[in-house]
Order: sequence, then structure tokens, then C-alpha cells
Amino acid sequence: MRSVAVLALAAALGAFAATAASAAPPQRVTLHYDVSQNGMTMVEATETLEHDGRSYRIQSEWQGKGLFALSARGKAKRSSQGAIEARGLAPREFRDQRGDGPLGVARFDWAKKVLTRERDGRIESEPLPERTQDRLSFAYGFAFAPPAGGEFGVHIADARGLSLHRYAVAGRETLKTGAGEFEALKLVKQRAPGDDRGTEIWLAPKRNYLPLRVLVIERDGTRLDQLLTRIES
Repeated sequence: MRSVAVLALAAALGAFAATAASAAPPQRVTLHYDVSQNGMTMVEATETLEHDGRSYRIQSEWQGKGLFALSARGKAKRSSQGAIEARGLAPREFRDQRGDGPLGVARFDWAKKVLTRERDGRIESEPLPERTQDRLSFAYGFAFAPPAGGEFGVHIADARGLSLHRYAVAGRETLKTGAGEFEALKLVKQRAPGDDRGTEIWLAPKRNYLPLRVLVIERDGTRLDQLLTRIES
């Protein structure tokens, strides 16, 4: 379903500062979310970050709720793994399996500066920009390199393509979630000409800048909302 694909695309939108965080997150932390469309919860998402200070792995599983649980399109599995560097996360491989669709893989060769994408039996390669992230490593990379103030850009890659996104730090506010009330740092995507999708992200500065919420607003006003319900560490 389009709503799941869009939320999956947006589940980790963000960027990384050039300096590493002073305190790393727990070696294992699991975040649970409800994903809703226009206020109706459709998906439960579970995302787990594991690291040893040198390397990391992020696993994400989405499961439909209610009638949506009966559809293969209500399921998705994604993973990201790579190295932890002074600048933040450096992904090596991103895997994306949406429902019964084809497996997509993006591989990051930092030595050769080549991005290789595999999907639907096709293999394509292109230059790999510095500090490129995948669709899981961005949001969780803030836990290792918090966002600086102002506006920043980041290249985002998956098996479907590579694109440049720009975000602005919009300040702090209080956010209520199923896991409690948090002081949150809000990031807002800066739309380029022709971009019909708005994205807002809330991070938890007092919980290692882990992602609390992602809101996507389509051109037609459809609101796709991923909101934290529980944290395990």
C-alpha cells in the first residue's frame, strides 16, 4: 500500500553533524511505533539499534493492524549495517523487503566511492557522495552525531535511487507519546521545486537523539504519522 511505502521512505529522514556525540546510545535499544494515516492506526513498527562502538546494525519490522494485517502489503522488513566513525554512521549495506515485493539492496563502497543498487534483477552503480546515508541510518545516526543548528543537507540512498535532501532545525518543543512526554528537537524538510511531500521529524535530545516521531504530509493533505509508543533498552 502506498501509505506504508511512503512511511517507510520517510521513517528515517534526517542528517548528521560533522562531530560525534559525546555519549553513545545503549548498545541495544528497541523502539516501538504506531503508524497512522489521517488518524487511523494501520501499522505497528519495531526498530532495533545494536552497536559495539565500532560497527552497528539497525533492524526494522512493520506489521499491519486490523484488516491491514491480512495483506502482504502490510508487512515490511529493512536492515542497515555499517561502521561507526567520528562523523557518525557509515552504512555498508541496506536491505529493503516490502510485503511480497522484490528485495532491494544498496551497497556502499567507501574505498571506491561507488554506490551499487540491486532491485528487480537490475544492478546499477553510480558515484557515492560523501556522508551518504540509507533510509535507516539517517535517523539513528543522530544518536552518534547530533544535528547542528541551522540548515543542512544529506544524500539518502536505497535500492530505488539516490537523492539530496535539505532540513532545517526548527527548535525545541514538548512532545507527548505513548512512551511518555519528551523534550523534542524538531527538524523540517525544506522542499525543493516540484517536491510535493513535506516531512517533519522529532528527536529526543535527552535520549541520545533517538527518533520520536516522523510526520509526512502529502500534497493532497494526507497525513502519515509514525509515533513512538515504547522504548526498550
